[in-house]
Amino acid sequence: MNADADRPSFLFVHGAWHGAWCWDSVRAELDADGRRSHAVDLPSSHPPDGRHDRTRPAGVPDDADTIRDSLRRIDGPVVVIAHSYGGVPTTEAIGDGANVVGAVYLAAFQLDVGESVFSFLGAPAPDDWAGQAPPYEDSRHILFGDASPADADRAAARLRPQSVRSYMDPVTTAGWRTVPSSYVVCDHDRALEPSRQRELATRAGSVHRLPSGHSPFLSMPRQLATLLGQIVTSTMSQPQGRG
Repeated sequence: MNADADRPSFLFVHGAWHGAWCWDSVRAELDADGRRSHAVDLPSSHPPDGRHDRTRPAGVPDDADTIRDSLRRIDGPVVVIAHSYGGVPTTEAIGDGANVVGAVYLAAFQLDVGESVFSFLGAPAPDDWAGQAPPYEDSRHILFGDASPADADRAAARLRPQSVRSYMDPVTTAGWRTVPSSYVVCDHDRALEPSRQRELATRAGSVHRLPSGHSPFLSMPRQLATLLGQIVTSTMSQPQGRG
């Protein structure tokens, strides 16, 4: 059997306002390394497509179902890479994914049962959960500040409103308690403070760092691809988990 076929493939889960497109550069790097990868579009940041109830905005359960559907379509072992908000539905989905062998939280919300994005950040709950949250007014600087100006402009132009409900839905199953996990802290992040990332990272089995802003998949895809390969090789087979 081809040795590459035994290596886990990657499933990439984007954060708020983004789409599967944001992983294109790092996936190209992984492809050059002979690693297979997939990416999902979460319904919380995309219009209804017939699979979800149109009477309410999509939230964490809908996003988690999308991740589960993707996992079921992938043959062989999978490591899920979650960015920012994407950590929430990933945490919800991976626990019952029979082929999931690990998760990497990239500047992501590695939440525990009962926590939501807003509760973790200490943000007041909005009266209306049915709305859409626009991207940062200065997304180019906050999200993509260390990317090239051209890449930052293109990425900012592709951002879409995010369901408010997705920030409010609490985690009901913490998959990282049973699935080996690693956390990547982005040291120069302007969106999720590195101090909060380090707090979340205490829940992971291993912790790594990148000298990047919030979106290293855009600013340093080669370094991120290399780090992901190292994480899978060196840590995913080790006993992990934080109670």
